[in-house]
Amino acid sequence: MISRKRTKRLFGTDGVRGVANIEPMTAEMALKLGRAIAHVFKKEARRHRIVVGKDTRLSGYMLESAMMAGICSMGVDALMIGPLPTPGIAFVTSNMRADAGVVISASHNPYHDNGIKFFSRDGLKLPDEIEHEIEDFVFRDHDPSHRPTAKEVGKAFRVEDAIGRYVVFAKNSFPKDLTLDGLKIAVDCANGAAYRVAPLVFSELGARVVPIAAAPDGVNINDNCGALYPELVARAVKESGADIGLALDGDGDRCILVDEKGAVLDGDHVMAISALAMKREGTLRKDTVVATIMSNSGFEEALTGAGCRVVRTDVGDRCVVEEMLKHGYNFGGEQSGHIIFLDHTTTGDGIITALQVLKVMARDGKKLSELSKAMHAYPQVLKNVKVREKKDLSGLASVQKKLKAVEERLKGRGRVFIRYSGTEPLARITIEGKKADEIKQMADELAEALQKEIGA
Repeated sequence: MISRKRTKRLFGTDGVRGVANIEPMTAEMALKLGRAIAHVFKKEARRHRIVVGKDTRLSGYMLESAMMAGICSMGVDALMIGPLPTPGIAFVTSNMRADAGVVISASHNPYHDNGIKFFSRDGLKLPDEIEHEIEDFVFRDHDPSHRPTAKEVGKAFRVEDAIGRYVVFAKNSFPKDLTLDGLKIAVDCANGAAYRVAPLVFSELGARVVPIAAAPDGVNINDNCGALYPELVARAVKESGADIGLALDGDGDRCILVDEKGAVLDGDHVMAISALAMKREGTLRKDTVVATIMSNSGFEEALTGAGCRVVRTDVGDRCVVEEMLKHGYNFGGEQSGHIIFLDHTTTGDGIITALQVLKVMARDGKKLSELSKAMHAYPQVLKNVKVREKKDLSGLASVQKKLKAVEERLKGRGRVFIRYSGTEPLARITIEGKKADEIKQMADELAEALQKEIGA
């Protein structure tokens, strides 16, 4: 018998996501998802609690209220913590021994999008089987007996000290014998969930902080700022004479770094710096790093050259974490800046990522530009094509013909792959090779073939 993976109806690679106030990202759906998550985690006869946090999007108020109403309607208490980075919500969920956590955020997407993702009580993203259970409840439940009445209806509480809890948690990942005294750090908060906590963490450890994009208004989240636009913090580093710059994304779970010269370092460079330091310290479990298929070949060369092993997974920080937990590894991440230090946290955390690199800088007495020489990246082109539908790529004849031609031209000196975004209507083309102009031309040819077949 052939095992077939069940198709999800709501969840993508990172929760449920879409344009706010349009199905599935509506208040009605948020209420249903709130009821579903409460039902799934309401297992024993006791009072249950679910944490609800968000980023700074305008639509967050609407979805937050609906989500909490759904949770309370099932006799479960809702703990509201307001804007806080995704890793902070995961931490508070675990720290408060809540049954589950909810994050209302569309991460790096523009403000008009929003999303909902869930964490289990141990701060980990939910496995497929529980997401299927939630979907089943959303689409099939019509049983009014699930709904409690009178004193059994849930209550809503605000967690007043959530920010302080997370600031202390993040600072505890930094060695107590070190400080950031004398360092100037430019911090781009993307007008997102980290706009309060990120400057606090670095300043309390002694750094002089140059805050950027730290005044959210509900619509400016990720607006030409943050991890997708590192040139903003690069410019601030040069203008302010900062020692390092960091750009977070809207929900604060990824981090892109900029050295003191203004050069941008993606997640591969950050992982190389951290992994090599952990290898030297003897803290890199099984001398192995988990990365995705997106990571540059230069990253793998740097790690294998130092006696480490690189294990690759599909794209998505959840895939990375699952591989780490399955085989007992403690470090991994993505080129996009989702880095997971499993000894400190359960998910990508932009602030903790920056602190681990700052630790290496302090211990080695080196500037970030020196540390970045740990790896040499091969030219890589990433190109997006907006699509009207996500057809099976193997069935697109002209695309497959062009892809095979590109693979033949790259044989032995590069790699190419095409995948669909799990959160947006996009086909993503990645080509890596030795000649930048050559692979750019190949990417353009593939994009043209995709555009003709399924382009929006």
